[in-house]
Amino acid sequence: MPRPRCLRLLALLLALLAAPTSRAAEGELVDGVAAVVNKEVITFSQVRELVAARERVLRETYRGEELVSRVKEARLAALKDLIDRQLILQEFKKQGFKIPPRVVEERIQTIIREEFGGDRTAFIKTLEAQGYTLGKFREFETEKIMVQAMRQRHMKAEVVVPPQKIEEYYAANKAEWATPEQIKLRMIVLRGKEDDTGSSQKAIAEEIRQKVLNGAPFDRMAQMYSEDDSRDTGGDWGWIDRKTLNPELTAAAFKLKAGEVSAPLELSNSVYLLFVEARKNASHKPLSEVRADIEKRLLQTERQRSQERWLNSLRQKAYVKMF
Repeated sequence: MPRPRCLRLLALLLALLAAPTSRAAEGELVDGVAAVVNKEVITFSQVRELVAARERVLRETYRGEELVSRVKEARLAALKDLIDRQLILQEFKKQGFKIPPRVVEERIQTIIREEFGGDRTAFIKTLEAQGYTLGKFREFETEKIMVQAMRQRHMKAEVVVPPQKIEEYYAANKAEWATPEQIKLRMIVLRGKEDDTGSSQKAIAEEIRQKVLNGAPFDRMAQMYSEDDSRDTGGDWGWIDRKTLNPELTAAAFKLKAGEVSAPLELSNSVYLLFVEARKNASHKPLSEVRADIEKRLLQTERQRSQERWLNSLRQKAYVKMF
């Protein structure tokens, strides 16, 4: 029998394909026309099926009027997606394009191989469990390929991003490539008892500090005396920034120079010794290191804009009515 994950996968695939269906989601039996795109009808059941997974998440997260508003918003977004999909399919057919049957069959074989371990029988049974035939699934996949092909066709292939645009993007988003000031920290923690004033721990911490000042390795002292989880690694906290520790420890640690050990610091019935092994100043990756990433982002943005302009032109030429 097919694995549960495969059942969920096929259910998701079929939902995303938004196939016409008379079955309504979540027990809703009433169907009707949600929109007309030229002469093609989109039904409420198609909208509900496409948005079903999203609605389940919303119902687990929101209640009352907020839930109603969120569901309405999700269904409207789904309907708009279905309208765009129908416009693209109609344009594909209008242009006289064709999808070779072998392309569809290769897609189906890939699904069977990757999601069903090559078991075609399990794939067929999964389709049947979802109420679909292989022929219908093949039709859905054909339309999906049509949509993908048309979207790709209308994304500008030869887009050039001027160097000035890259530089402007870098300047406007420089914080994204910032590395904050950091220290490589080791720590010794001595825990106090509930009825202890902390004086005995502070005295022990001062003795440890003097040993470190006289040349004893801090990591060895941590292994011997520390009472926190980093004891076995010599009190090693690695590289940290100012957001890692609480404000008191952060203030004390970042005052230290590389190679310095702090005075004993009492906090919450514990005493701390801090040792900074090294420091890194705040810095930014230079433009030369991130130029390729920025160019890739800007290219993708421009291609998406090109595709959206094409979709807008289809919308403007079409008769679209939502109910």
